[in-house]
Amino acid sequence: MKVTTSKTIVFITGAFVSSDCWKEWKAYFEQQGYTTLAPAWPYKDAPACTLRQRHPDTDVASQRLANLTAYFTTIVEQLPEKPILIGHSMGGLITQLLVQKDLAAAGIAIHSLQPRGIFTFKLSFYKAGWGALGFFTDPKKTYLMSFTEWQYAFTNGMPFDVQKEAYYNLLVPESKLLVRDATTSAAKVDFSRAHAPLLFLSGSADRFIPASLNYTNYKKYTDSQSITDYKEFAGRNHFVLGQPGWEESAEFILNWLGKI
Repeated sequence: MKVTTSKTIVFITGAFVSSDCWKEWKAYFEQQGYTTLAPAWPYKDAPACTLRQRHPDTDVASQRLANLTAYFTTIVEQLPEKPILIGHSMGGLITQLLVQKDLAAAGIAIHSLQPRGIFTFKLSFYKAGWGALGFFTDPKKTYLMSFTEWQYAFTNGMPFDVQKEAYYNLLVPESKLLVRDATTSAAKVDFSRAHAPLLFLSGSADRFIPASLNYTNYKKYTDSQSITDYKEFAGRNHFVLGQPGWEESAEFILNWLGKI
């Protein structure tokens, strides 16, 4: 018996990037008959270059995980049916939180930021994310990732010109407090609770959210009656949504949705 027949997808953007990162994904799934939404985060409904010009942006700097989760909760609750949620990085964590609230027909967490209580000893994770935490800096000012940091954390292994274009088109200032909130109760997941089908995708080349961290996240879920699946893709970095070959991930999700 099929678990979900929902034809509505809500894409949930991660930190540091514009919601324009879903442009090709929206087109792909709309061609498959889905209705899609990719809402911009509060204070980020503008092109990436415009948002960078506003840095330091006190409105963006004030963003917190609880507020962002409530924002997407409101969007989802206003839809005529429970949607399929597809989130990347911080958006993957928010997807997990909304699935926990029984607001989704299914959830896909792509390179998901870890919920509270999940850790990794991978040095790349701390090197990629340390600057964004903004310790010993003014939390009322946004954090703007440098191009060198972008190359290391998001687009490692990609040609320079592609890295540069992606940085210009998608990078946005971020709230340091929001990033820190991943270690607080705002990021708490009850892994024992029954939930809608949930798929985790990871990438072997992701420095920001290592595949091992995604796997630990996936393995934390313990309800035997709920569908929880995991897939690691070779060579995928944290820029998986725009990395050449992203269609492979999208196709895997499409096929998974057709089976559950």
